[in-house]
Amino acid sequence: MSELLFATAAGLPMAAGWSLHALRLRRRIETARRDPLTGLFTRDAFAERAMKVLAGGPSAVYVVDLDSFKEINDTYGHAAGDAVIAATGRRLAEWADINGGTVVRLGGDEFAAVARVFSHADLSWTLGELTRAIEQPVTVDGRPLTVGASVGAVAYDPRADDVALSTLLRLADEQMYAAKRSGADWLTALDLTPQAGTVNNRRVGRPGTAGGTEAAA
Repeated sequence: MSELLFATAAGLPMAAGWSLHALRLRRRIETARRDPLTGLFTRDAFAERAMKVLAGGPSAVYVVDLDSFKEINDTYGHAAGDAVIAATGRRLAEWADINGGTVVRLGGDEFAAVARVFSHADLSWTLGELTRAIEQPVTVDGRPLTVGASVGAVAYDPRADDVALSTLLRLADEQMYAAKRSGADWLTALDLTPQAGTVNNRRVGRPGTAGGTEAAA
């Protein structure tokens, strides 16, 4: 009996060591799946969650791009720009939690989200809430910085539609770009047919397209 107790006791440090190793490994994996500045999920992790939201019922896909972000960086420095990006990420995450959705930082000052909606009226209300949340001033070093955003959205219903997430993001991106050019806070796609051509799998005019240039954010 004493030998059994000794063997059990001897194994406890080893078991504790493996548990600690497993915990550290899980944390490393989780960290790798998140954007270091905002804490939002990376694209692969976002795609997994986004497809679950889309499959769960009527929802919408959003693309968000901050307005005049370059001016914030140029005027107040990159630390201020990072603070604005981080604050925007937190606001989008809170909004997504309320609306049963998920958010990703696509890069720079651009984000995407998928969240549940139940009607076109609900989508309009949700877009209004989203823009109001984003456009609250961000205080940096005691100075309130004005934040603006252009948002594009497209509604999706799995009972009637069969469209890939990449296509929905492209549609929302088109509407975001149209909103930015027109000065609207947000615009929504009228149907699920992309309007703009693509080069290198990106909307014409996006950085990364041959000869294309994006309008200044």
